[in-house]
This record gives sequence, C-alpha cells and structure tokens, in this order.
Amino acid sequence: MDFDFSPIILSVKVATAAVLIVVILAIPIATLMAKRRFPGKAVVESILTLPLVLPPSVVGFILLYLFGKNGPIGKALGELFGVTVVFSIWGAVIAAAVVSFPMMYQSVKAAIESVDPQVERAARTLGAGELRVFFTITIPLAWNGVIAGFVLAFARSLGEFGATLMLAGNIPGRTSTMPLAIYFASESGNTREAWILVAIMVLFSFLVIFGLNHWNKGNGKNSEGRIANG
Repeated sequence: MDFDFSPIILSVKVATAAVLIVVILAIPIATLMAKRRFPGKAVVESILTLPLVLPPSVVGFILLYLFGKNGPIGKALGELFGVTVVFSIWGAVIAAAVVSFPMMYQSVKAAIESVDPQVERAARTLGAGELRVFFTITIPLAWNGVIAGFVLAFARSLGEFGATLMLAGNIPGRTSTMPLAIYFASESGNTREAWILVAIMVLFSFLVIFGLNHWNKGNGKNSEGRIANG
C-alpha cells in the first residue's frame, strides 16, 4: 500500500502560511503591549492569550461562527470577494494562526520587555527615529525571543487539530493535515499510516525542543563571553 504524503505537504504549507500571518501581527502588537500603558490593557492581553488556554474545539466553534457563511466575517468575505473560508485550506490556516499566535506574542513581548530602555533612549538622543530604533536596536536585542516564538508558533501550527477540524474539516488533499490524518487513519484501522505520521510529528517536536535548548545555551554562553570581554 502506497503511503500518502499529502498530509505532510499540506501541514507544512498551512503552518508556513499561518506563521507568516502570526509574525506580521504578533511583532507590532507585542511591541505596543510591551511599550505602552493604556486603560483596559490587562483585558486586551487576556483576550490575546485566550487561545492558549481555551480548548481547541471552543476556539474552532468561535471561528466557525465568525467565518461561517452567515457569520459576520465569513458573510462579508463571501459578498465582497467571493471567498469561502469554511472547509478550505484558508480555514486551516486561520485556525492554525489563531491557536499559535499566543506563542509568538508572549515570546516576543517578553523579549522586548527585557531590552534595556536606556539603550533605546541613547539612540533617540543621537537622532534616530522610532522606526530606526525599532529595527536597529529593539529587534536585534530581542532577536532570541523572536526566533524562539517563531519556532514554537510553527510547531504549534503544525500540530493543530481541534480548531482545524471544526473550521476546515477533514477533506483529503485539501484540509487533511497530519494531526487530522493521524486521527482518521487510527479510526479507520490504518495503523501503519498513523504510526508513520506519529513518528514524524514526534521527531519534529523533539528537534524543536532540542534545537531551542541548544540555541538558548549557545546564546547564553556568548552573552557571558561578551560581558566578560567588556
């Protein structure tokens, strides 16, 4: 029996698209939340991190309501652009982006908060504008957190199951990502395919954890060396 590689390819495509969306949204939002104080900030932050603690099925149900044909967002997309999110690859991308957003957001926010504000102020006194300070001072100093958030968000997107099933369904070749393929292969008694996909997911997850630990240790030693030399 030939092995179906489409869930692997589809999962990588969905995770890549989801992480690109997450990066575009999470970095400016995390910067704003780290640098600014405003009324209701705690409420906004709780909403941003809510998908981290909600059951994926609950997230999927909310997304299904919002992006369904009669939902506020889904109806507008259908009328304006003729786009249908439910039971499409875009549904899988949106589900993956929503559940992985808190991973990227929290990592970037913590990294930006750790940047010494005196360094940023020094750059401003030398005439650097806000965008230049952000791209030449803040982001480089917070780079470890950005990379860690990116990798964790990609891994979370790749492993998303519940919200994807609710919003995108399980359509072979279109929305059947690896977690969905594992579940339905197991249900249908196709344990060979399920075990192959499980092995791939376990190996990838191990490499993510191992790589991040190695990255953090290496950068910690480099930082200690720079301090000692300084």
